[in-house]
Amino acid sequence: MARAKRHYVPGYVWHITHRCHKRAFLLKFAKDRNRWIEWLYRARKRHRHLNVLDYMVTSNHIHLLLYDTGGHNAIPDSIKLVAGRTGQEYNLRKNRKGAFWQDRYHATAVESNRHLRQCITYIDMNMVRAGVVDHPEKWQWCGYNEIQNPRKKKGIIDFDRLTEVLGFDTYEQLKNAHLQWIDTAIQEENNDRERKWSQSIAVGSEAYIVKIKEALGFRARGRKIRQTGDCFELRETPVPYKSTDSYEADNMLPWDQQR
Repeated sequence: MARAKRHYVPGYVWHITHRCHKRAFLLKFAKDRNRWIEWLYRARKRHRHLNVLDYMVTSNHIHLLLYDTGGHNAIPDSIKLVAGRTGQEYNLRKNRKGAFWQDRYHATAVESNRHLRQCITYIDMNMVRAGVVDHPEKWQWCGYNEIQNPRKKKGIIDFDRLTEVLGFDTYEQLKNAHLQWIDTAIQEENNDRERKWSQSIAVGSEAYIVKIKEALGFRARGRKIRQTGDCFELRETPVPYKSTDSYEADNMLPWDQQR
């Protein structure tokens, strides 16, 4: 069962990453990716304080970009529902026992400006980086296609909230800008894995990082503010990357269940 992490602060944008157990390709079949998206839709309907801004389902992990209006435990409860039901259905169909997901998912707070635009591009370019497709539009299990062509039924992305946090006046402005971000990334062959999106507690300006660290209080003790170019991150001293069944555990804080 997915366990929430303790560095949750309501009222911010969060990039969630969650891997299958031991990095196994348990989402390699379209039916399982479809079921994950179906349960995400149900979670969104169940938790009105949960705003989905973007998502990506690969063969062995997922990305979620969420905004929580705060105080209702919407993010932990939603991920618990989606991960739990997806894993249960898979195990039942395959007559399988054992964990489907890595028990802990990682969450990174993202400042609602150019850093958020970069995060969206990073999420949408996932399967391009993996060499599976040459454009996000060719991978149907992602938010790129929904942003560019909104669903008529069972829509998941909250376009009003996404337009607001990105600072656009209209959805058309958002759509056109989003298209340009991806085209630019493809032209520049910007396919490198950026570990800040899966290792940091927060990404943004220095003022934003300081604000997050202050909000976390004692829970951020020992976490360092690190600058890379014009970007700041809240994280611990980096540890060597290892291909294990989890993210670098020493860089993660468990969330409270808020119960």
